[in-house]
Amino acid sequence: MASLCKAFLLLILCSSFNQFFFVTSIEFEVGGDDGWVVPKSRNDQMYNLWASKNRFNVDDTVNFKYKKDSVLVVTEEEYEKCHSVHPIFFSNNGGTVFKFDQPGLFYFISGVAGHCERGQKMIIKVLEPETPPQSANDNTTTTDSSQKSGAVEMAAIYSPIISMLFMVSFFGALFI
Repeated sequence: MASLCKAFLLLILCSSFNQFFFVTSIEFEVGGDDGWVVPKSRNDQMYNLWASKNRFNVDDTVNFKYKKDSVLVVTEEEYEKCHSVHPIFFSNNGGTVFKFDQPGLFYFISGVAGHCERGQKMIIKVLEPETPPQSANDNTTTTDSSQKSGAVEMAAIYSPIISMLFMVSFFGALFI
């Protein structure tokens, strides 16, 4: 009987570990170690080149780190003009995290005069979901285990950790 309980416990623990690798979103660090800064040379495409090397999905986030600057999400026209009176989004707190809530193109510029013209701007394309949205009655999930350069994986681990701790405590008490 004890060996059957141990086998059952092992099966439950092993099946719980797969939830640790389920990636729900990715956080991208804009500009890497340098952060959101004016390019050293007049390189209008520095941030667009970085963005083109990554794949952005709905619910992913971009993390802007900067000093004495700002981040604006603007329209395509405002992006081309490097100016916005009424941006879609504005932040100047030095550590802005922006979450993509839908697929499509997102236009980012610096709000400091002259920075956008010197290349501190970026277009990010957020991809359409690979599968149709899940209905409220559908409890199945899909996983995306692909690695993305310059990204930090954000795993959905709270529920599996609590479940595993409960199981280990419960079954551990049976064997003591």
